[in-house]
Amino acid sequence: MNWIEQALQRLNTDNAVLVTVQATQGSVPRGPGTHMVVFAQAEQGTIGGGHLEFEALAHARRLLTGQTEPTHLRQVLGPSLGQCCGGAVELVFERVSAADLPRLRTQLKPPRTPLALFGGGHVGKALVHTLATLPFAVRWVDSRDEIFPADVPEGVDCEHSNPVQAAVADLAPGSRVLIMSFSHAEDLDIVIACLKRQKERGDLPFVGLIGSKTKWATFRHRLEDRGFSAQEMGHITCPIGVPGITGKEPEVIAVAVAAQLLQTL
Repeated sequence: MNWIEQALQRLNTDNAVLVTVQATQGSVPRGPGTHMVVFAQAEQGTIGGGHLEFEALAHARRLLTGQTEPTHLRQVLGPSLGQCCGGAVELVFERVSAADLPRLRTQLKPPRTPLALFGGGHVGKALVHTLATLPFAVRWVDSRDEIFPADVPEGVDCEHSNPVQAAVADLAPGSRVLIMSFSHAEDLDIVIACLKRQKERGDLPFVGLIGSKTKWATFRHRLEDRGFSAQEMGHITCPIGVPGITGKEPEVIAVAVAAQLLQTL
């Protein structure tokens, strides 16, 4: 379970204080909307660590014991807490219990960017486990319905699509797309479907294709034969992953690609 589910489950039996970063100014550890749930003997989530969090934990636990404490605090990180960030953070403290669970399930749910991952191979599996912990809503697509493992992370939707490129038509607007199917022919079909959609709607900010520069050179020739311009093909990123990471292990590729995707947000 992620920290949100752990906190909500514990709220069934233990009261807590919800600490929320309401506003910030200057350089700070975490931004507005960041949450932490503080119990008497534990906490879930983080508002950035350091002295700021140390003081927030102590303040929340005083509220839990019934002491009279303000529910709004403004902390100036440099002068007040000795943190080098130098900014200021406004915190809100709210006592919560099992009665608040329905609201908190919505309130604590982080915003997620839609992402379509085409391909259930080794890199696809590694990527799914990496992306599931990041702010992406993953739609995992393959033409082979038996390819998906039993231990799919929470929040990942698996989809069998045959032909696989048919799934491109109803991707959520703003979807990031990763293409790494089991065959170059499928990869090309998905790329073509993405380029056609981009030409019509312009709503796929990032389309990444796994492979070498040689693979992309071959694809460019085939796409040129189908009438796509250099400008249109420029929307495809291939190879994928942040530069400088050369390892080819699936887990290494997954980290490099996830970092590149985070740069698009």
